[in-house]
Amino acid sequence: MHVAPWVWALTIGGILAVILLDLLVIHRNDDREFTTRRAAFWSAVYLGLAAAFGLGVWAFSGGTHAAQFFGGFVTEKSLSVDNLFVFMVILTRFGVPKASQHTALMAGIVIALVLRGAFIAVGAAALSAFTWIFFLFGAFLIWTAIGLVRGGDDDEFTENRLLRFAKRVLPTSDAYEGGRLFTRRNGRRLVTPLFIVVIAIGSTDVLFALDSIPAIFGLTTEPYLVFTANAFALMGLVQLFFLLGGLVDRLVYLGHGLAFILGFIGVKLVLHALHEYHVSWAPDVPIWLSLAVIAGTLVATTVASLTVGTRRARAAERTEAKESGAMAGNRDA
Repeated sequence: MHVAPWVWALTIGGILAVILLDLLVIHRNDDREFTTRRAAFWSAVYLGLAAAFGLGVWAFSGGTHAAQFFGGFVTEKSLSVDNLFVFMVILTRFGVPKASQHTALMAGIVIALVLRGAFIAVGAAALSAFTWIFFLFGAFLIWTAIGLVRGGDDDEFTENRLLRFAKRVLPTSDAYEGGRLFTRRNGRRLVTPLFIVVIAIGSTDVLFALDSIPAIFGLTTEPYLVFTANAFALMGLVQLFFLLGGLVDRLVYLGHGLAFILGFIGVKLVLHALHEYHVSWAPDVPIWLSLAVIAGTLVATTVASLTVGTRRARAAERTEAKESGAMAGNRDA
């Protein structure tokens, strides 16, 4: 897939324009809480943009590349749900007012997109030069999948070196000032606590990219598709955060589903590397099968999680009703 430099420039410019429109125009000086209804509307807008872009890829580059984009987008979107746990912890730990959370998340996403772009460029160059890198990516994804099944601390937040450095050297004001990242006190320019939160979100996201970037390279080795799939997944992540809210806690089997997806893509990468080395028995898994496995796994785990959650809620209600009836009987006696 050959992508001309002007197409790259136009794509990056369009993505930045959408982010700036969201951050500086649509939600500028908006002190309202980001409600579920607003989140649902803007989530639909971002999903529509991703779908339109995918259809554009189909029109100009064919169905195979379009399928690779959609597969990568769905994978990155589903893996980004893990980010939401950490984002919730960060916003709670730093005591970010609800009216400022949208700005913090959106600005953090911009930093994350820049860092992921650099990561993608390095990964694409390595894969094009060294086929054995596929073995490393595949092994890492399988190892990550095993870790997810065993259970980890993905919902815990640990300050990285960049954040500790920023907190140590940047003069910071004591209080939040809406969505402002900078302020002035006594003629001195300071960063607000919101600026530190933005660094925390953006730099922490890079840790998640360590498994999500290799995963998407298992679906396509086209840097353009890898970057755009990541960009569209990240752009809608803020709205997904407010839309899901407490629903994330109800997706009890999501971790197992993501583990299966990562394990599948890890095996796919290993098989692809063996295929490139002309091992006769190693198949090159087609993109349509990858799409089917990813979509089927996500649907199955979501349905199973919500079904189990509903049963547990009903069981809890019955138990509570029995206890209330027993207490009422004791009072009558």
